[in-house]
Amino acid sequence: MRARPTLCALLALAAGAAGCGTASTRPAGGAGSAPAGPRPPLQTANGPLAPAAATSPLTLQLGGVPDAVQIRFGRPPRSGLLFDLDTGRVLWRKDPTRVLPIASLTKMMTALVVVARVPDGAKVKVTKEALAYQGSGVGVLPKGKSVGLSAMLHGLLLPSGNDAAIALAQRADGTLPRFVADMNARTTAMGLSCTHYSSPSGFTDRGNHSCAADLAVEARAVLDQPRLARIVRRRQAVLPFPIKGGKLYLYNNNPLLRMRYPGTLGIKTGFTDAAGRCLVAAVRRGDHRLGVVLLHSPDPGGQAVKLLDRGFRALG
Repeated sequence: MRARPTLCALLALAAGAAGCGTASTRPAGGAGSAPAGPRPPLQTANGPLAPAAATSPLTLQLGGVPDAVQIRFGRPPRSGLLFDLDTGRVLWRKDPTRVLPIASLTKMMTALVVVARVPDGAKVKVTKEALAYQGSGVGVLPKGKSVGLSAMLHGLLLPSGNDAAIALAQRADGTLPRFVADMNARTTAMGLSCTHYSSPSGFTDRGNHSCAADLAVEARAVLDQPRLARIVRRRQAVLPFPIKGGKLYLYNNNPLLRMRYPGTLGIKTGFTDAAGRCLVAAVRRGDHRLGVVLLHSPDPGGQAVKLLDRGFRALG
């Protein structure tokens, strides 16, 4: 990133969506009504304990019903979505299937592929390629040393380390091209029709894109993976690390965590000049979990708070 250290076979797409593949929508209830059927129980691990790796964890209700949340921003994001992470109900939308560059939001898929391929407790070697990163990074990775997987995932997801992304990709698949191929294979398996990746970091915008609807499904997949859910909700972390002093201090770029917005579960930020400021976030209040996606927003933190406040009021 040029900023400072910073699956959906069932995905329903709205008719006439710009730049995205087509799929049928699942019927939704009327505006302000709850989806049919019993609400699934809230999981203490932020989702099912054993989600299927090759299917969509969420079906978004993108049918043509009015959104429960109506809000106009003076300077709106290019695309956005407010949705129920458990039912897929959409509460607010702004061009949710518009294909756009996504910067470091890419690292959500990087993390999903890594935890599927690298066992917990494994070590990750710091390669010369990782140290040749551009943009944001952990910045203190010791060349040739092996770092614990958990520490490296923290470096990927909290300060958005491009160096960590490269090292993790090489640990998982040996080479960056093979890893990117795995990212795109998982994208296909999840049915994410807006999404394509060209790197594990998202630093290069060309060939690296998605849409708010696809990113909502990825957000649910991240929360369904306990190893990742525990990381993305942390405002900061102090980890054992093979450097002088033996400790690595990391801080999360997520604006909702920084402002201590109640119930924040994390997830990921991103920025490049082309992508603008991007945010995927999740918040829990009582029995409800809401997710918000904002792409190319002038104020992702502020806009997310306004949407979430109104979303939880709409849910009662």
